[in-house]
Amino acid sequence: MSVFQESVRTILESIGEDPGREGLVKTPERVEDAWRVLTVGYAQDPMATLRRAVFEEHCNEMVMVREIELYSMCEHHLLPFFGKCHVAYLPKNRIVGLSKLARVVEIFARRLQVQERLTTQIAEAVQGALDPYGVGVVIEARHLCMMMRGVEKQNSLAVKSCMLGSFQSDAATRNEFVDLVGRSHSL
Repeated sequence: MSVFQESVRTILESIGEDPGREGLVKTPERVEDAWRVLTVGYAQDPMATLRRAVFEEHCNEMVMVREIELYSMCEHHLLPFFGKCHVAYLPKNRIVGLSKLARVVEIFARRLQVQERLTTQIAEAVQGALDPYGVGVVIEARHLCMMMRGVEKQNSLAVKSCMLGSFQSDAATRNEFVDLVGRSHSL
């Protein structure tokens, strides 16, 4: 049994459970397997992922991928938070494969996180890999640490944005991005 699995057994015992009972015998192994998936982002390099799909292209309009689903773990309570991420950038003759924007969200989300840092990490990675005129990222998420414990607010939605370059300095660019984030689903 691994150290991780032994730790899960200890947690089960500490809350008054019997880790030897039928329903819990394999729980330490299942929890370890789940946590390997939930934290796989530590083993992945977001910059390498982005740089593998950078292309020279004369594109001077905003590129955006909306509603990228994300699942992460709050580093304060080790409880999940989940939501949607919207990523946009204003190219400077270089674009990235659209799926790579979703992949970079996934890489950073699959680490112990706070939404504030997650949003900034995504924006800074896109900025660093592409050197665009600007980057905008908005994450809207529900946090089980607020819903299941503490204030227990079931309908709370945390929103964090990070605006870099022209998304920060140019009101028109920022407003276009915010407008696109707010549009209803059209498909």
